This record gives sequence, C-alpha cells and structure tokens, in this order.
Amino acid sequence: MNFSFYIAKRYLLSKSNNNAINFIAIIAAFGVIIGSAALFIVLSGFAGLKDFTLEFSNYVDPDLKMIPAQGKSFRLSSDQINTLNNTEGVASYAMIIEERVIISYEEKNEAVLLKGVDDNFPQKTIDSILSHGRWFDNDINQVVAGWGVANNLSFGIMNFEKAIKIYVPKPGQGQITSLKSAFNSIAAINVGVFQINEELDNSYVFTNLETARMLLNYEEDQFSGVEIILSDKDQINTIKSDLENTFGDQFIFKDREQLNDALYKMLNTENLAVYLIFTLILIIALFNVIGSIIMMILDKKKNLNTLFNLGVTVKQIRKIFFLQGSLMSVIGGIIGVTLGFLLVLVQKTFGFVLITPSLPYPVSIKWMNVLLVLITISVLGILASKIASSRISKQLVQTV
Repeated sequence: MNFSFYIAKRYLLSKSNNNAINFIAIIAAFGVIIGSAALFIVLSGFAGLKDFTLEFSNYVDPDLKMIPAQGKSFRLSSDQINTLNNTEGVASYAMIIEERVIISYEEKNEAVLLKGVDDNFPQKTIDSILSHGRWFDNDINQVVAGWGVANNLSFGIMNFEKAIKIYVPKPGQGQITSLKSAFNSIAAINVGVFQINEELDNSYVFTNLETARMLLNYEEDQFSGVEIILSDKDQINTIKSDLENTFGDQFIFKDREQLNDALYKMLNTENLAVYLIFTLILIIALFNVIGSIIMMILDKKKNLNTLFNLGVTVKQIRKIFFLQGSLMSVIGGIIGVTLGFLLVLVQKTFGFVLITPSLPYPVSIKWMNVLLVLITISVLGILASKIASSRISKQLVQTV
C-alpha cells in the first residue's frame, strides 16, 4: 500500500487527543455530507419540476411539427402526402389549421388560438385533456374550449340556444366600411371543455378542420401545419434530418424543444442558477475542510518531524494531508448523495412534501445529477485539500 495513502487513512479514521480538533473534523465532514445531499435534492426537485411542466405541453405538442418556412399556410400535393406516408419512423400525422381569432359570447370577447384538427389527431391526447362534454363532430360547427376560455366568457357546453361567435380578420387591403367587410365569422356550439394548464386553458380552442377551413377561406389542400407522431422517439434526429432533406427548404421541422424554446431556456437557466448557488454553498462548507486539515497538521507536528527525520520527504508529507482531505470530501460526498437519494426516493414514493393538498412536489431521480454532484464535490474537495496541504513546508516539519 502507498505510504502516504496509508498514513492519510490512519489520520482520517483516528481521533486526536485534542477534542477541539475532533469537533472541527466532525463539523467539516458533516458540512460536506449535508451540502452534497442538499445539492442532489435540489437538482432532483428541479428535474421533477421540469418534467412536470413539460408534461402539460406534451399533451398538445407533437414529436415533430411541420410548418411553412414563409407565410402562415402551405399546400400539400398528393406526392408530398405519399412521402409522409412512406417515411420510415413516422407512425401517424395530423393536418392542422391554426390562427388567432376572437371569440364572442353575450357581449364578452376573448382573443384565442383556434386549432383545427383532422380525424388523425391522436385519441390519446383527446382522452388526456378532455374533462367535460365530448369531442366535436367533423361535419358541423362545433368547438372544444379550454376551461379558462369558457370561464372567462361564461359559456357552458351543449347550449344549442346560444351559439358562440368566432371572428377572424379578412385578408386584403382597403378601407373598412363595416364589421362584416372586416371579419369572417361563424356561429359554433361548444360541446366540451379541456384542461391542461392555466396558460393553455386560457388560450386554446379546438375545432374540426372543416370549420377552421371555412372560417379562414382555405382551400382543400391548404394547411398551416402537420403534426407528426414518431414510432421511435429515440430516432427523432435521424427522422427529422430525412424529412428536411426530402422536403427541402420550403418547410421547417421543429421538435418539442424547439416548439417550446422559451420554456426550455427558462427551465435550464433556473436549473443552472440553482446549481451555481448550491455549489457556492459547498465551497463555503469546504473551507471547514481546509481548516480541519490545517488544524490536523499543527496537531501532528511532532509526528511529522519524526517522519521527516526518518527520511520522508516534504512532498510525501504534503501528499498525506492532500489525500486525507480528498478522502474526507469524496466519502462525505458519497454519503451525502446516498442520503439525498433516499430522501428523494421517499418523496417520489410517498409524496410527503405537498404543493397543494392533493399534489405532491414532483421529483425526478436522474443518474446524471448523481454523477454531477459527485464530480462537483470531488473537484472542490481536491482543490481545498491542495490548498491546505500546500501550507506544509520544510521549516514547519523541522520545527518542533
């Protein structure tokens, strides 16, 4: 066994005759353990919060979305549709028409995003978001509104006596002479209400493709997007690249992260900020490790003089305390991560910490976070040990 490692291990496990030094060593080890556990718990909490937040957008966002490179709409030829059908990895796709519209009901108005979808819109999505009523039929003017939209305008479902009005500005130029000349409008019945999250509930209204086409005066082969579901999500980059090469620069293909780039950037920035803040706390905690090693050096001064006289070099003596501090940091980090892992597992299983009376705080165990915490504590611990052990000099070990 390496001489320096053997002595470092003995110093780490043995007690000093000075109780104050033992107390400082315990505080240093405790600080490393708690700091590591706290960092892992916070990272797991933010990972869970990120998954929880993105889960809602996944209800309405496809794996890939095909949109025009220019303008609001495009036309798809039969050859292009056959290309989509024959593309390997594409499980299904739905044609959509999206536009900002104004919904009016009993002198109340609300600007929303109207989304017309065809028969291929995933049934799994419909079942996940529909909370009241039913999904619309495809041949009449029916809509399914978000809970927030229905609440803001005070309309219910299946009210055939009072239809809601949907307005969209007519394209073109020239002077507006009347409301009729400025807007296309239709009357529709709300047959259902969906709930996803507050933002989407207050901004989305679904309808069938024919109703959206009639409102916007679109042709039969004219759409504003194609939402694509993949059979193997792990191959998304390959399939996306194949579609881009096939369709050329006329279309843009976006994955879920690109569709929600602002949300992803916000979540990643928050995660980075929390990591840096808790890393700073770990750095402060590791000052205790530096102090503990320096106190140990002073306590073992006679022993170091003896070792030096026996032929042990100053470099080897420095290595003893460097390894002692590194072992304290690494072992403390492993214990801290294990403790944090168990606490996160308990929260994930039993949900003791609640956001609301019925909703436990979401957590997610990711092995990348385990590795990140261990690397962070190891690197910082090694640097702290290097700083402390560098205080040893030839003059120090020669003086008793």
